[in-house]
Amino acid sequence: MPCVGDWLNSPLSIVQGIFAQNAPNSDWEKKVTEYFKEKLKENNATNWVPSLNDVPVHYLKPNSLVKFRCMVQDMFDPEFYMGVYETVDPNTNARVLHFGKYRDVAECGPQQEIDLNSPQTVTSERQTFYCVPVPGESAWVKEAYISASQARVSPSTSYTPSRHKRSYEEDEDMDLHPSKQKEQHMGSGGDIHGCVEPKRLETEASAGHQVISPNCSPPLDLNFPLPGEKGPACLVKIYESWESFKVNDVLEVFGVLSVDPVLSIVNSEERDSSSLDPMECMDTLEEQRVHSPPASLVPRIHVILAQKLQHINPLLPACLNEEESKTFVSNFMSELSPVRAELLGFLTHALLGDSLAAEYLILHLISTVYGRRDVLPLGKFTVNLSGCPRSSAFTEHLYRLIQQLVPASYHLRMSIESMNHSRFIPHKDYTANRLVSGLLQLASNTSLVIDETQLEQGQLDTAGVHNVTALGNLITWQKVDYDFNYHRMEFPCNINVLITSEGRSLLPSDCQVHLQPQIIPPNMEEYMSSLLTAVLPSVLNKFRIYLSLLRLLDYSISDEVTKAVEEDFVEMRKNNPESVTADDLHKMLLVARFLSLSAGQTTLSRERWLRAKQLEALRKARLQQQQCVNGNEL
Repeated sequence: MPCVGDWLNSPLSIVQGIFAQNAPNSDWEKKVTEYFKEKLKENNATNWVPSLNDVPVHYLKPNSLVKFRCMVQDMFDPEFYMGVYETVDPNTNARVLHFGKYRDVAECGPQQEIDLNSPQTVTSERQTFYCVPVPGESAWVKEAYISASQARVSPSTSYTPSRHKRSYEEDEDMDLHPSKQKEQHMGSGGDIHGCVEPKRLETEASAGHQVISPNCSPPLDLNFPLPGEKGPACLVKIYESWESFKVNDVLEVFGVLSVDPVLSIVNSEERDSSSLDPMECMDTLEEQRVHSPPASLVPRIHVILAQKLQHINPLLPACLNEEESKTFVSNFMSELSPVRAELLGFLTHALLGDSLAAEYLILHLISTVYGRRDVLPLGKFTVNLSGCPRSSAFTEHLYRLIQQLVPASYHLRMSIESMNHSRFIPHKDYTANRLVSGLLQLASNTSLVIDETQLEQGQLDTAGVHNVTALGNLITWQKVDYDFNYHRMEFPCNINVLITSEGRSLLPSDCQVHLQPQIIPPNMEEYMSSLLTAVLPSVLNKFRIYLSLLRLLDYSISDEVTKAVEEDFVEMRKNNPESVTADDLHKMLLVARFLSLSAGQTTLSRERWLRAKQLEALRKARLQQQQCVNGNEL
């Protein structure tokens, strides 16, 4: 029997043992899943599994157990494989039964051949997802996952152990600055073995969309939605319940790492038609490049277990429904009030002393689409922060602070050039048979900060108009219409959009808050940086837990409070029917919802309703005052 550690280093030997004991009984597959599920339930066992998010591929042992935190960027066509097959020795006629699950290449002994006509052969189906790291994932999230990892990895090639468990960013830094690598090796006692022979460019760790492979021309596009992203893309092969996953879902998968060089055969220099199977030639060359990229650049993971993630905040329990998680939640909720007060103070300073804007920013950061009524998304709360200083790169610094609070975010600088030349909407490339990503292909609960303060006069071309329209649809309907050439397909989303502008935004919003700075710092960068350094790391972590946790809480309004709100609405309309519309009521209920949740209350109270009305009155009065001063539309 395999030893205890083999489930990590040699999961296929575990599978082989279970298969040998149970085949040809079909229960062996279920027993494999249950075995690994039990192993990963053990104390901190998930932290022992190396993650492709943290460790470059060439550090990982082929066919070992790995995990990957990712977003489904595209779904390829299902593929058939030999789930069970039989080999025969032509000399002795001895037959052996093998499993093909969790493998890309069928195994065959030295004197054996695969019997394709064997009655024991079982043809099965699996689904391939093209997965990328979560777009816009914050640096603090990556660092927290790395520090929690207890995986032991060492280079699987001639690399020296001094490079043990480096992150992708560090690995990339060494690739871009070879002198640093040399210094690092020489610094460890000048060991001659430290100066390894120069290896190929370590493209697993490269940044941006394209990587150069010596066997690929033109460069392979890793199809990341956002520019400057780091980490690997993976072909994730799922065997069970793949219909429960869809494009843009965030998953954590545990599976067998496959980096067999045979997988790169269609990318080799010998890529002539005679070397290809006639059936494979039905695919275009471009499709073969995309669907069978070099395994060193796009490794394969054969999934044993996969789960959809509720969130990607490493400071929170992965699943809040478990008993241990409930204890964590109740303990944190008991000290919620001081955390909210400190966060309000922190954001007030970030918004130059404006406490009303800080209140609304908290409500915005904990907002989430909790349901849909027909086409209307419920719970979205897009805030337009108008009156932002243009000259001091205020939005840039505000975004950096938000980036330190939320797990995933992106800063979109609106300009005529970016609108006309950026790719916002994902579209289908039928030649390569893949979905080409766009900036708006983001994971759920990503914070999108749109900066209009640098927008100048100019002419939008057709692409620019489409991009602005796509932003408007994202904000209003929380959906992005992906372009499939002959038709458009709606993909619902849940993106928190914050718009900063001088006057009123060109884009729609749920709530406009005009900024009233109480202080004008002489050096904006120094002022904003000092805010972060003044906050203790433990307090910053509480802010991060607070904002992620409150998004996940349930909320309800009792019949009694509903009746009181209705009566209040009728009373408000008595004096001036035009002053309070149904839209105003909806907005006040939304503010009341997030105000209650921000205080840790999952039901609406009379007190919170009155506070919501007060906040809305202050916000509207400020807008009215600004309109009177300017004499034009905000």
